[in-house]
Amino acid sequence: MKSIYGITRKKLEDYFINNGDKKFRATQIFEWIYRKNINSFDEITNINKKSITKIKENFYFNKIKIVKKQEDELVKKYLFELEDKNKIESVVMYHDYGISICISSQIGCNMGCAFCESGRLKKVRNLSVNEMILQVLEVQKDIKERISHIVIMGIGEPFDNYDNVIDFINIANDAYALAIGIRHITVSTSGIVPKIKQFADELSGVNLAISLHAPNDEIRNKIMKVNKAYNIESLINAVKEYINKTNRRVTFEYIMLKDVNDSDNCAKELAKLLKGINCYVNVIPYNETNNIGFKRSDFSQIIKFCGILKENNINVTIRKEFGSKVSAACGQLRSESKEE
Repeated sequence: MKSIYGITRKKLEDYFINNGDKKFRATQIFEWIYRKNINSFDEITNINKKSITKIKENFYFNKIKIVKKQEDELVKKYLFELEDKNKIESVVMYHDYGISICISSQIGCNMGCAFCESGRLKKVRNLSVNEMILQVLEVQKDIKERISHIVIMGIGEPFDNYDNVIDFINIANDAYALAIGIRHITVSTSGIVPKIKQFADELSGVNLAISLHAPNDEIRNKIMKVNKAYNIESLINAVKEYINKTNRRVTFEYIMLKDVNDSDNCAKELAKLLKGINCYVNVIPYNETNNIGFKRSDFSQIIKFCGILKENNINVTIRKEFGSKVSAACGQLRSESKEE
């Protein structure tokens, strides 16, 4: 049996056709699930009993449970327990343009970025499509408001769970499901080059963010293991190919680590690296944790770093900080309910 939340409408259409039923049944099912928020097939009134009986033999409604919720100004952090008792976290942020949710895509993470709290737990498994969808549905139910934006930047590397993330995006964007605009969905990757190229061919409207965090291989090798597999040159080439295919601007995320990647020379190197690329740099003040020794760059140096980028015609913003008081900020999410 499969979760009904984990199947795209196209795949559900194929299911009905293969079972000698009508293709439009899939749209009917989606409307009941995502518009009327049912949690049992028996609540459906406009589909014949034979079709309902058949679908009940193959699909079921599953749940994830909110076990803890923490709130800060404009932020809510949720700890979810999955059916197998593993735990994940999601964060809701209130903006002037809508409500966004940062969802997790894996339990743990194998990328091993030295500065990231989320990566301290090694990957246990990928999240299924339904477990990603249910993060959004459960939050919407809790806040009694509609989520308008999704960022796949929580625990895990989305492109290490590529197929499930693609199906999740298709359901999130589906007009009969979550109906979130394709340009209101952002995927962040640490730089898995082959998947960036594949992504360019499959989902050109989604926002792509690259966790760069260093202007050269020497620094990036020390803080991001992925760079030893896909170095900066191959990553930048993949990004250029992505932009050429999609005509979409790319975001480069850059966490400011004191005395590691925040020098004037680093800023100049970064400007040279990104020259001529349709992009902007999202500079992120580091969120310190109890378990990792990196320190946040001085704010005066962050301003100076951004000034150098601007002088070299690189678009740059400083990320507005959300949720640090409840450990819900960038790089602080974990899969457990308490510190180890």
